[in-house]
Amino acid sequence: MNLSRRDFVERALIAASAALASGHASTLVLADDAQPAPKVSPNEKLRVAVIGVNGQGGSHLGEWLKNPECDVVAVCDADPAAYQKHASKFKNLAHPPRYEQDVRKLLDDKNIDAVSIATPNHWHALMAVWAMQAGKDVYVEKPCSHNVREGRVMTQWARKLGRICQMGVQSRSMTGMRQTIEFIQSGKIGKVSVARAICYRRRDSIGLVDTEAPIPTGLDFDLWCGPAPKVVPKRKRLHYDWHWNFATGNGDLGNQNPHELDKARWVLGKQELPKRVVSLGGRLGYIDNGDVANSQVSIFQWDDALLISDVRGLPIKTPVTFGLKGGPFNGAANIWFGTEGYAVGPNYTSGVAFDYEGNQLGKWSGGEYQAHFANFVKAIRSRNYKDLHLDIEDGHLSSALAHLGNVSYRLGKPVPVGTRPSEHADNKHVIETLDLFESHLKESGVDFEATKFFLGQTLTIDPKTELSTDEAANRLFTREYRQGFELPTVS
Repeated sequence: MNLSRRDFVERALIAASAALASGHASTLVLADDAQPAPKVSPNEKLRVAVIGVNGQGGSHLGEWLKNPECDVVAVCDADPAAYQKHASKFKNLAHPPRYEQDVRKLLDDKNIDAVSIATPNHWHALMAVWAMQAGKDVYVEKPCSHNVREGRVMTQWARKLGRICQMGVQSRSMTGMRQTIEFIQSGKIGKVSVARAICYRRRDSIGLVDTEAPIPTGLDFDLWCGPAPKVVPKRKRLHYDWHWNFATGNGDLGNQNPHELDKARWVLGKQELPKRVVSLGGRLGYIDNGDVANSQVSIFQWDDALLISDVRGLPIKTPVTFGLKGGPFNGAANIWFGTEGYAVGPNYTSGVAFDYEGNQLGKWSGGEYQAHFANFVKAIRSRNYKDLHLDIEDGHLSSALAHLGNVSYRLGKPVPVGTRPSEHADNKHVIETLDLFESHLKESGVDFEATKFFLGQTLTIDPKTELSTDEAANRLFTREYRQGFELPTVS
């Protein structure tokens, strides 16, 4: 019997629903390499819906609109104004994408093949799982999850349902970055066991108010909250500043730095969570309605590798070079240290390598944003998640690093600046990072009485269970989901 792709998906979902309802969901478990959906015809355009277009989703929309293999058929956002601000992009389209406010109604549309998610972080996992259950493939912004557990659940659903799910860290598909990583992994700078993930992005105070954020006209606040508590936050604006509250965001450690954490882990070759994590810093230099750190160093330890994340939200006054070529460092960057030399990735698209005498060993550049979306389309057509440059499992592991750092920080205690974790006390890379980090805070004139400096709790992690030995930490590895927005788990 010849089935179309949509008929196949629809029948598979009916079978899945019946199995789940009868308590026999285990019969649906597929081998990791099983792909139940047939390949899409090369001549058939993929129908894509973009969800969340008030910020980064606008870039998603632009990339999908210029992809000749795709048709953007719908745009979904809890705020109708978000759709309207992109109206000029649709003027010359024969069939402009329709607007849908409720993601649940959008996912009921069997004519949608894939969704591109760029909502606030707290929605990423639930929306992705719902979409996969509805037979759609998923491109989801970083971090793919809002907490550690969500990323593993997303991976389980992707494997069980044979869906293609990619996280949006575009460096993975940039030619220059891929060539840089290939050079490093070929052994040209020796064995790499230390990486620095740098995020020096100025983030101004969001201000301090004692009033609720104004709700934009027409916005469905219940949908905007989704799995988060339905409480209007006290701050000047609802949109964007959700990044700086733990209820919906993850700070810059989970906003910008997943790009760099991912590249660092990629080079280190680590396909499991680290065994020990500690984070320190604070929301320093201003008092406002945010509750995440704006200045934060996190240290991740595997048996044979160390990853140091260095996040600074205050302006950089003294250029940071670490005494290395390839700097000064500003914005987002990576440094990978080998036994014979080091390499620097100063942005998303390029890299340069040196020996320790300062001789340049190689330089690479090139790539465009579209390449990562095109890679997603390629994997949809092949039905092979191994074709993805950043499959959801890798996305989970890189996102979880940010979540682990934040859990350590949230369980920490105020200490005098200069207090350091006992771990890695003799490691030169840790010492140098913390020396420069503390100097930066003092140069910024931080009043440590007004804004406290925290030393986080050291977490011990079992990479197999992805749990900590501490129950308080494990409670922060997940969240309480609001009724009607619970995260479905795999039986």
